[in-house]
Amino acid sequence: MTGRREPSAFDLLEELAPVLDGVGLVWMVGGSVASSILGEPRATVDLDLAVYLDLDGLDRLIEAVDTRFYVPSTSARAAVEGYGSFNIIDPSTGLKVDLFVLGPSFLDRCQAERRRRLTLAGIGEVWVTDPTAQILRKLHWYRVGGETSGHQWRDVVGLVRSEGSELPREQLRADAQVVGVQDLLEEAFAEADQIG
Repeated sequence: MTGRREPSAFDLLEELAPVLDGVGLVWMVGGSVASSILGEPRATVDLDLAVYLDLDGLDRLIEAVDTRFYVPSTSARAAVEGYGSFNIIDPSTGLKVDLFVLGPSFLDRCQAERRRRLTLAGIGEVWVTDPTAQILRKLHWYRVGGETSGHQWRDVVGLVRSEGSELPREQLRADAQVVGVQDLLEEAFAEADQIG
């Protein structure tokens, strides 16, 4: 045994965070990595980043990562124009980063306006989706996914538990009503409170 560890989503984050800042993008970590940072850690190989991106910003990003990562430019341009998603792929490991292009929706605005700048050991400074926006986003995905994803649900409950009394529940309730997930939010509150 060599003692060498497998590359992870956090390795990609360490490498890409200064690049995203360097090309002047508004970005933040989302998905299970954000939930692991702010809530209860869980293993993941996925790195989800949310980003405001126009075609000029995309060109700057592709130029900045061109010698190191593969970006499928056709699907990236389509994602920018339609507020979709595309990948940045590390050819040496096969790991990929999912970039979700933010648009004008309430959830997208919440995610960008409430992002937090955190310093992570071994990585440095990164932008991370705030817990309230992360809870709303995950409840939305849980709902549109047929309310079957145990990972999404556990992430939400873990975030509620981790934030405890710091979580602005009344504001989150109002936001959840806008998103249409207030019933799920109340269930998550009840489950997190029961676990203690």
